[in-house]
Amino acid sequence: MDNALQLLVTGCRGRMGRAVIDCAGDFPEVRVAAAIDAGDDLIAALADVGTVIDFTLHGFSVELVRACVEHQRALVMGTTGHTDTELAAIREAAQQIPLVLAPNFSVGVNTLFWLVAKAAAVLQPGFDIEVVEMHHRHKTDAPSGTARRLGEILAATTGRDYAGDTRHGRVGDVGARSEREIGMHALRGGDVVGDHTVMFAAAGERIELTHKASSRDTFARGALRAALWLRDQPAGLYDMQDVLGLK
Repeated sequence: MDNALQLLVTGCRGRMGRAVIDCAGDFPEVRVAAAIDAGDDLIAALADVGTVIDFTLHGFSVELVRACVEHQRALVMGTTGHTDTELAAIREAAQQIPLVLAPNFSVGVNTLFWLVAKAAAVLQPGFDIEVVEMHHRHKTDAPSGTARRLGEILAATTGRDYAGDTRHGRVGDVGARSEREIGMHALRGGDVVGDHTVMFAAAGERIELTHKASSRDTFARGALRAALWLRDQPAGLYDMQDVLGLK
C-alpha cells in the first residue's frame, strides 16, 4: 500500500521485536521500513518512518523519546521497568508527540485491567488483595509492568497508595496482614510468556481474575493496532485503554 504506515521496530533481535516484525505481515496498512537493535544507528533509522514500536530496555528510553521528539515521530512503547526520571522524560516527550505507553498490549490483559477496577469497586471493603505474576526466566524487571499497573489500578480504586501499601513478597515474622496491604508476588521460570492473577479474599469466599498469555503474538498485534490508532492522534500520552476505547 502506498499509504502504508512506515514503521521502525527497535529491539528487533529481542523476543518482542521479532514478534512485531513477524505479525506486521498480517497488517496490510503497515510496512516495517527499518529495524534496529543495540549498537545500530537510531537517527538514520528514523529518517524514513512515521512511527516507532519499542520493546527494548528502559535505559534506552530517554535517548529514544528525545530522538522521536526531535524528528517528530510517533512512538508506541512497550518497554517496562522505567525509573521515575525516565518516566518524567517520557511524559515530557508526550507533550510534543503522540505516544502510547503501555505495560501490556494484549486486548485480554487490558480487559483484565477494566474488570479488576470494577471488581475492586464492588468488593471493597472486606476483601484482601493479592497480585501474582509469572514470567520466563530471562525477564529482568520485577514486578512486571502489567502487575505494577494492576497494583496501581487496585490502589486508585480502593483509596490506597501503591508505593506505600504494596507488600512485595513476605519472609520471616512479618506480622498479620494489614487491611490496606496489596500483596505483590513475582515468579520467574522456564519459558512462561506471562501469567497474571488478582485475588480478592474474604472470610468464606475468594474471587480470582486471571489472564494467561501463551504467545507473544497477542502483544505484538496489540502494539501494531496501537501504532495504527496513534496515526490520527494529536500529541499526548495514551495507553491501550485509549486505543481500545475502554476509558
